[in-house]
Amino acid sequence: MNEAELKQTLSKEKNFVSAVVYLCPGRENAEGALGFFGKLAAELEAHFAQYEIVAVDDAAPAGVVAALRSWAADCPKPLTILHMGLRQGLEAGMNAGLDAAIGDYVYEFDSTEMPYDPALIFRAYETAQKGNDIVSVCPTRTRGSSVLFYKIFNANSHGAGRLRTDAFRLVSRRAINRVHASSPHLPYRKAAYAASGLAMADLEFDGRLTDRAAGRFRLAVDSLALYTDAGYRLSAGVAVAMMLVALAELAYTLLVFATGHPIQGWTTTMFVLTLGFAGVFAVLAIVVKYLSLLVDLVFKRQKYLIEGIEKIQK
Repeated sequence: MNEAELKQTLSKEKNFVSAVVYLCPGRENAEGALGFFGKLAAELEAHFAQYEIVAVDDAAPAGVVAALRSWAADCPKPLTILHMGLRQGLEAGMNAGLDAAIGDYVYEFDSTEMPYDPALIFRAYETAQKGNDIVSVCPTRTRGSSVLFYKIFNANSHGAGRLRTDAFRLVSRRAINRVHASSPHLPYRKAAYAASGLAMADLEFDGRLTDRAAGRFRLAVDSLALYTDAGYRLSAGVAVAMMLVALAELAYTLLVFATGHPIQGWTTTMFVLTLGFAGVFAVLAIVVKYLSLLVDLVFKRQKYLIEGIEKIQK
């Protein structure tokens, strides 16, 4: 190593950084993946003395994995390919990648789409150095369905942090340790980070994301059930509304009985039905609350399956 290379190395950041990249099954292609990994590695090499890249192979096309193996032969740092035992989805795959990563800071890339300036990768790290444990890089334009989901989520969430669509995020080891201390498995990482109580920051870029992993609707429903009070508030609202209707029906029944000439037995029947349904709806609200608590306890036992770990280095 000559003097110029030595000075360049000494000027780089000394924190060990990991980059976990999810390889989307079905829509991934070798050219796009290699372009992303090339830009990512160049940015990390320019700013960090020590780093690693972890690629999560969640049933990605064989051609993509083969191309990455060839690319890794010339990469300055080792590439770890995490082969999932079967297709398990974005969250399970990224959780496996987080467990394999050893960096002080970990980049989470949910896809190989890069509609942003690669310089934002290091800007996220600089923002983290200002006291932020979670830094999200977000597009300025998002889909209407995403805007609606995050509005509902933020209005009913337990955490102080506000969620929004992001292209990637940087999390500190402290943030990872804290969320895993509360749950060994994270059904929705973004919500877990927001509920951690640690400082969060957002960076924006002019653009939008087009590559979205499959199963987003199911993830949205599960997230609302696990990390917010939306389900309980909805059921409670329906219960209250139906009880009000039942009470109105009860008042109408008594009014007819007092002023009119009801059919024999009608008053008693309506009285029992209205009070009975009011009680049923009230009990259902309580049952839904307890079921949500049971789900909250059960989901923490979920695991992922790994077929093998492949480490490729120059």
